Amino acid sequence: MKRKSAFFEALAWAALACGLTGPQASTAAEGPWPDKPVTLVVPYSAGGPTDVVARLLAVPMGKSLGQTVLVENTVGAGGTIAPARVARAAPNGYTILIHHMGMATAPALYKKLPYDPLKDFEYIGQVIDVPMTLLSRKDFPANDFRELLSYVKANKDKVSLANAGVGAVSQLCGLLFTSQIGVDLTSVPYKGAGPALNDLMGGQVDLLCDQTTQTAPVIRDGNRVKVFGVTTPRRLPNLPGIPTLDEQGLKGFDVRVWHGVYAPRGTPKPVLDKLNVALRAALQDDMVKRRIADLSSEIVPMDKVTPEALRTHLVSEVEKWGKVIRAAGIQGE
Repeated sequence: MKRKSAFFEALAWAALACGLTGPQASTAAEGPWPDKPVTLVVPYSAGGPTDVVARLLAVPMGKSLGQTVLVENTVGAGGTIAPARVARAAPNGYTILIHHMGMATAPALYKKLPYDPLKDFEYIGQVIDVPMTLLSRKDFPANDFRELLSYVKANKDKVSLANAGVGAVSQLCGLLFTSQIGVDLTSVPYKGAGPALNDLMGGQVDLLCDQTTQTAPVIRDGNRVKVFGVTTPRRLPNLPGIPTLDEQGLKGFDVRVWHGVYAPRGTPKPVLDKLNVALRAALQDDMVKRRIADLSSEIVPMDKVTPEALRTHLVSEVEKWGKVIRAAGIQGE
């Protein structure tokens, strides 16, 4: 009996020792985070507006984290493949997502979305707002916004409106424009913003509503397109001569392509906190500030670079764009 009692006593002490040392040993084995590169997944092709923003943030975020931040373009299915990939990734902070307002429009656009923007992610913070501009080919008959309205209403069957594909922000901006002026135009979808803008400059299509990250350099060139207005309530500091659509009669017209950074659901809070600190540091980097300004875009106020602010904004945008999309009757597979 004494031997059996001694055995169980030793076993109990061993179990207690494991209970005390197990978590500490596990933490020590894991080491400080991050101890390898972090992958920032972009839902769109290299060179596009969201990719430009991602690459601007990657270097200063990497400096803050002490590890390289790699930008990975995971394209396809209207920008839904990348979020699905990140939603399924290990929740350890090494795979994160940057996405624009497509996170809010996807639930209304797709019948079988392979992720839930409101349930499958942790939120790190908002990033920047990118305004949009309404452009035409250089030889389009109208020369100002008033002439544009008169022309499209008189020639609606002849005027084409390009976009970057179903659900793209360029399509949504175009839908808002046509709904407010009460005219349906011929929609011409492309596989990306770049090809759409190239064909506009080449004269193959008439109109395009696109982000300033793409259009600002072309507008400054001065002789490749015509520009009829910006989509924000106030004029842009770097394009002050271009009036807003709101001030020209489209009251309340406001389309800003907001961006946010996300992690898989279940990512530990200490990791999310470090990612948030790195994001905030990147947005306050002088080089990033200059480049964002050059693109006629705006870094959001720091009180929006929080998980809570991003989630609140996403919920609001899901409701807003869901109404627009359902009213337009557009939906993917």
